[in-house]
Amino acid sequence: MSVLAYVLASDDRLSGRILEWRPPRWVRVWMLVASRLGDGWLWLAAALLLAAIGNRGLSVLSAGTVSAGLANVLLLCVKGRVRRPRPCERAKPRHFDVNPLGWFPSDRFSFPSGHATNAFAIGSVIALAFPPVAVPILALAASVAASRVVLGLHWPSDVLAGALVGLLVGTSVWVVLLQ
Repeated sequence: MSVLAYVLASDDRLSGRILEWRPPRWVRVWMLVASRLGDGWLWLAAALLLAAIGNRGLSVLSAGTVSAGLANVLLLCVKGRVRRPRPCERAKPRHFDVNPLGWFPSDRFSFPSGHATNAFAIGSVIALAFPPVAVPILALAASVAASRVVLGLHWPSDVLAGALVGLLVGTSVWVVLLQ
């Protein structure tokens, strides 16, 4: 079995289990909230907070913006080439009725997860710039990413690939612009 076939089979098996799982109410609520925060509200709040901090915050805001921009260029290139269907096109989770945003044509495709990519691209810049808040920032990024799988909008490998791309881009931007 090829590596790609193994990953796809693992994605299918794990997604099936997740779609059948009935999480506790607090998990269902948090997954919906985390996913919606990843729609852009979290980044708006982060931008306002960073701008309010002063010069250091503005530098981090600029680096986060560059990181998100670069990550999204990569994201669109990969999504346009791979064109992987979303798991929700095959089966909906029994306990959620959430659809992809559909703002852009690339939103139709699953690989990689844009929410995970942005969460880690921006989150890694903030975490590296402000180490005391690194754990909660990265936990929030992980929640945004996990929510996409739990809601049936992405395969696990979509989220892992998006998180990895986001971390690599965010860390690289931090090294070049802030360190």
